[in-house]
Amino acid sequence: MGYRRNNDRDSRDRDRRRVVMKGQGRTLKSVELDYKKPDALRQYLDDFGRIRPRRQTRLNATAQRRLAREVKRARHLALLPFVDG
Repeated sequence: MGYRRNNDRDSRDRDRRRVVMKGQGRTLKSVELDYKKPDALRQYLDDFGRIRPRRQTRLNATAQRRLAREVKRARHLALLPFVDG
């Protein structure tokens, strides 16, 4: 009595995800990220002040990590709020 997967359903879900992700045109590479420019960083934050995920910011992995570092620096210098709500 083990767990049985429904292979047909799983493969359809996997194909559907692949189609959704396929047409997104992934990354923006040349982005000016600097903790001294909080207005530029604000566009990458949501309404609650959290950093948006990569699929919304459309940054590559390196730029997303740099964004996180710069937002955290700006928060520690009180240029950006930790929580906005």
